[in-house]
Amino acid sequence: MKRKGKRKMLIAIIILLVVVVVGLGGALFFTAGERREARNLPIGHVNFKQLHDGTYLGKYEGGMYKWRANKVQVTVSSSKVTDIKLIEHTEKQPTGITDELFSRVIQSQSLQVDTISGATLTSKAYLKAIEEALEVAQE
Repeated sequence: MKRKGKRKMLIAIIILLVVVVVGLGGALFFTAGERREARNLPIGHVNFKQLHDGTYLGKYEGGMYKWRANKVQVTVSSSKVTDIKLIEHTEKQPTGITDELFSRVIQSQSLQVDTISGATLTSKAYLKAIEEALEVAQE
């Protein structure tokens, strides 16, 4: 009797593992397009020397599933980016990630900064919104 119970338990565990593996594989397959799109998102070269003073809004729609949609407010003073605020976002990233990324942009006066490790795709989405705001600041 004990042997029969162990065999049923083993079969149940194997079935559970198969379901988990198939589920994870399906999730990776389902999200592959979104991750590929975000990874290949081009960040343009904005000429920071041609920025006009003011406060500008920029947004990024978030890709095919809108997972990384965000809106930023960028302040330009004395032709330099002096502040960036995240106004709206769909990602649940800790504020330290956005603070670090925005600090990099302000310090370098460039969008060509290193993304935040572990939040690369979200970083690129935020940079895209900043780019949109700064394109208006150049006009």
